[in-house]
Amino acid sequence: MSSGLRALAMAVEQFLASAGFERAPWIAVAFAVGIAMWFQLARPEQWLALICLCAALGLASIATLRADGNFTHLRLAVVSMALALSAGCLTVWSKSALIGTQAIATPTAATLTGRVLARQEQPAEERVRLILATREPGTARAIRVRINVSLENDRAEAVEGALVRVRARLMPPPPPMLPGSYDFARAAWFQGLAATGSALGALETISPGEAGGWLAHMRRSLSAHINRQLEGSPAGIAAAFASGDRGGISKADEDAMRDSGLTHLLSVSGLHVSAVIAGAYFIAISLLALCPWLALRVRLPVMAAGVAAGAGVFYTLLTGAEVPTVRSCAGAILVLLALAIGREPLSMRMLAVAALLVMLLWPEAVVGPSFQMSFASVLAIVALYSSAPARSFLAPREEGWWMRRWRGLVMLLGTGVVIELALMPVALYHFHRAGIYGALANTIAIPLTTFVSMPLIGLALLFDTVGAGAPVWWLAGKSIDALLGIAHWTAARPGAVNHLPAMGAGRFVAFLAGALWLALWQGRIRLLGLIPAGLAALSLLLLRPPDLLISSDGRHAGITGEADGKLLVLREGRSSYASDNLSEIAGMEGEAVALADWPGAQCTRDYCAIAIRREDQTWHLLLARSMDPVPERALAAACERSDIVIAARWLPRSCKPRWLKADRTLLDQTGGLALYLHDRRIVSVAESAGRHGWWVSKPYRYPVRTDNGMQRAIPNRQVPLPQ
Repeated sequence: MSSGLRALAMAVEQFLASAGFERAPWIAVAFAVGIAMWFQLARPEQWLALICLCAALGLASIATLRADGNFTHLRLAVVSMALALSAGCLTVWSKSALIGTQAIATPTAATLTGRVLARQEQPAEERVRLILATREPGTARAIRVRINVSLENDRAEAVEGALVRVRARLMPPPPPMLPGSYDFARAAWFQGLAATGSALGALETISPGEAGGWLAHMRRSLSAHINRQLEGSPAGIAAAFASGDRGGISKADEDAMRDSGLTHLLSVSGLHVSAVIAGAYFIAISLLALCPWLALRVRLPVMAAGVAAGAGVFYTLLTGAEVPTVRSCAGAILVLLALAIGREPLSMRMLAVAALLVMLLWPEAVVGPSFQMSFASVLAIVALYSSAPARSFLAPREEGWWMRRWRGLVMLLGTGVVIELALMPVALYHFHRAGIYGALANTIAIPLTTFVSMPLIGLALLFDTVGAGAPVWWLAGKSIDALLGIAHWTAARPGAVNHLPAMGAGRFVAFLAGALWLALWQGRIRLLGLIPAGLAALSLLLLRPPDLLISSDGRHAGITGEADGKLLVLREGRSSYASDNLSEIAGMEGEAVALADWPGAQCTRDYCAIAIRREDQTWHLLLARSMDPVPERALAAACERSDIVIAARWLPRSCKPRWLKADRTLLDQTGGLALYLHDRRIVSVAESAGRHGWWVSKPYRYPVRTDNGMQRAIPNRQVPLPQ
């Protein structure tokens, strides 16, 4: 090793020794980075190169630093981080190869005969969602499909294990509509789903099932019982707390919970599992203490911890064992174990072990908002309460009870603020929105849920065994009404939700790097994490939305920077899905304006033409409104006058705009597009999908030709085109 490298290695070694380097949290971070890089890198050869590079780095570190005992921290750090990073990449690659299921090739309508694997009732949507194991129409390939069945077409005996027959329309799981949109195709790939669809008729039960076992039967019976005791969204929220069933919550209430920063209360996670385990621990140790023989011979906290752990595992299984619930249960059990053996329960090591457990079982969760928000909130709590200022603020001292309560209230509010700051980058990256009143709302809603609503629901269920639960259910309903009132009031405040355009992966990585540095180091060195996080926050001020958004099918387009700050859309659909996606990616609020209603656009039945000015250039856009054919010569002349042409069908070769022709020929290859005209930059869905199994571009083709080799002139309709 040269003197320069040795000096650098020695400086890093001294830094690691003085900054309180703990390998376990950083190993978990490296494992997550390996998973994220597998998603980010496009091709298998790149994944293999990453694994080989990590292995080579680890071997080189062992060979170079092993002989010198002065580099213990550095050697262990490099080797462990390299191995963890490669292990993360290998783990998600392996699961993708084992679990991933290729989607059906094209939409189809067929009669399916299949076995019900899962049943989810969604009364708020007036439907039931079934997962079926069946055969692909035409190929007889064994596949899993998800089908929505309306309540009138449903059959109560179509539970887990039942053999059913239904005629359904199936679609391949859709890719993101736009760059930065939710990627359902990726989620379906890891769930083993080859298609989704809707039933076109009544469900026929060939043979009934066994309700998926006693646990699924208990979950469904518990949810049905709660819905008989309460009505509306309070019933849905109570069922979500008790059984994990969120199907009864109305969209308006769910939106209010989301906009107020309280939506995490609807997903069974750390708050709910902790409340159940804490309640079970308190009840168990109180009952065990009534037996003098046990109290004198057995460590009651250890026995109570065992009972509480069992209650937590049962509650996790009862509510469906979703990723946040499993993470919370694993963390809570580790806390109980630490308390039982006299170790520090609230630590980064505990969080790292829980994270590694989840990532080993569900590596794909790393790139999802649920995993990121769940661990970000717990990481923020652990980092806050382990910091020197917080320990000093909460240290015991001679003071009145009112002062202790005041300190607790201040820390509760401070915890809410820290959690909101930790979750804000995640919310902006995935949902392009963030709230500013969430900390205040959570200060009231979390104690209300933990100490009032959930205990009342548990007490009501207990009293129902003797038929005396009605008064308690009334109180539980009122507490949930209060929770919904907080959500609606907070969401209705001016500025409760801030929208921003898609901020891109670079800014998000900067936020994450700064947050992890701030949380995982000790001492003043951790403050360096404020630099990348602060720069990323400042860069949001420079964020500008795409000038033009084009959906993956070419049917929808959005134009920003016009219409007095509102979004111009090509067409107003019956569903809000398309307009919501366009508005979210553009970071714009309010109702969108149809292009045909905008005075600056010229529209006919088939096409719209509009000129927009960006920087010092005027861009002429031609957008197709229908799928009907038009005279090819007139279309070619209109294309020649345009810089960008957008269409949901294949356009002939004679259509040659000056810059971009975004028709089905191109969009089948690229997916949705985001155009930044000031620097002529195009961002596509295909760029982020790479060659992963869930992204399959369609064959590059043009419309059918005539026998003489010329482009076929599709039958003309004499319709005018915009000039």
